[in-house]
Amino acid sequence: MAMAVTVKVVLGSIAFAIFWVLAVFPAVPFLPIGRTAGSLLGAMLMVIFRVITPDQAYAAIDLPILGLLFGTMVVSVYLERADMFKYLGKLLGWKSMGAKDLLCRICLISAISSALFTNDTSCVVLTEFVLKIARQHNLPPHPFLLALASSANIGSSATPIGNPQNLVIAVQSGIPFGDFLLGILPAMLVGVIVNAVILLCMYWKLLSVHKDEEDPAVEVVGEEDVISHRFSPATMSHLTSLNSQEWSSTLESMNINSSPNVNGYRNHGERNRANASESEIQKVSSEELESAGNSTSPKDVASYGFSLRRDETASSKRVSSPNEFQNGNSTVPCEERKEKWKRILWKICVYLVTIGMLISLLVGLNMSWTAITAALALVVLDFKDAQPCLEKVSYSLLIFFCGMFITVDGYNKTGIPSALWDFMEPHAQINHIGGIAVLALVILFLSNLASNVPTVLLLGARVAASAAAISSADEKKAWLLLAWVSTVAGNLSLLGSAANLIVCEQARRAQHFGYNLSFWSHLKFGFPSTLIITAIGLALMRG
Repeated sequence: MAMAVTVKVVLGSIAFAIFWVLAVFPAVPFLPIGRTAGSLLGAMLMVIFRVITPDQAYAAIDLPILGLLFGTMVVSVYLERADMFKYLGKLLGWKSMGAKDLLCRICLISAISSALFTNDTSCVVLTEFVLKIARQHNLPPHPFLLALASSANIGSSATPIGNPQNLVIAVQSGIPFGDFLLGILPAMLVGVIVNAVILLCMYWKLLSVHKDEEDPAVEVVGEEDVISHRFSPATMSHLTSLNSQEWSSTLESMNINSSPNVNGYRNHGERNRANASESEIQKVSSEELESAGNSTSPKDVASYGFSLRRDETASSKRVSSPNEFQNGNSTVPCEERKEKWKRILWKICVYLVTIGMLISLLVGLNMSWTAITAALALVVLDFKDAQPCLEKVSYSLLIFFCGMFITVDGYNKTGIPSALWDFMEPHAQINHIGGIAVLALVILFLSNLASNVPTVLLLGARVAASAAAISSADEKKAWLLLAWVSTVAGNLSLLGSAANLIVCEQARRAQHFGYNLSFWSHLKFGFPSTLIITAIGLALMRG
């Protein structure tokens, strides 16, 4: 593409520069409006500066990518409700054989869950589990947080639904889900293993230190520990965590027989409330309980259970409701049993729909419509108002993508990316080792400079067209190479991936486990790991 007129080149570059600054540094002092607003500002400037027309701006928005992104987010929300991530968290601590086993287990579970549920989702939900397990075993959290973030990035490279840049590549390239998976899976599996080995080598002494005592009172996982999440483009404002007021209200609403907090003790106020509540309930006469038997809800009846078991006279006088049955020494409402089985059946349906979606993707059905169909199937099966679940979808991410599509398309029309690629293309041919190395280094650099999704949008079509001139097989390999390198590049620095930032911020904000993962501590591990794993993956894809 020839260079546009000078005015259009300058104005288009200014609009793209504003987008880039706000995308990489969303809280800059002179314009702290965030990434989403920054992408819309860049798109609007492209139209105002007449770099592109309004019709061209609307045409630049890739609806199949947005549909696929929306569908996978909705499915992930329902999987969270079905306790999928709670079970993954339990796997982390199940029969653990030490710190090194735990680190390897985190790498494996993080990689697999990221390939199926996106890397950002896995990091949002699993960070708290990792912190809890590290605290339970008196282990330093630093190696485990690095294992979680880096393995999530590597694992997400294997599937088109693993991360946003893969969504773009899958839709633009037309590579079927199964071919995409088979093309990158060997590199991903070896990459996860090598990543774990590098972590073990770097932190072997730290992981070999055994503390004198462990804290047996720490409960590793529980339903309340799964943090509700919103999907976001590497911005912490969309991550939801319990603030101090919410944490206090949660403690006040807990049952007095609930498990202790992370320190193993209830605070003094909780014990006083518990004793007061028990004494008040024990003062209730058996006649009052009997008269309330038919009017009290099952939940209320269950709350009286412990006092009735302590008072045999009251227990014998109480008239059993026809909606209850005797189970040992406790009275269990039939309604609760029915609700339990209904929830189990609903969970099974959620898992079956998700498996059906993955099978449909593997057999080559349209990825966007498959994801949307699965999302709507879960909405219908839930048989409830879908608003609470749909509110967890990050619409700001969808808007961010819309603005980014327009901004990148406008920048392409200036002719600058084409001119730069024309200069680099002779040295980045994919049919020889030197060209692959040059192309990989360029992708690594741009992915950390401008983020991986804009890099894919800028380079994808050009790299594929250059490879297609050689052969159709090279074209496919070029797309897969772009997916692999742009994804693994996120491990280079703390700012290279949304998953890294999510783990860092979640760890810093976590209740009772606050830990700061610094930029330099991440770079010390990320730089060698990224270069080694990228090279190994490229060698496997070439084979």
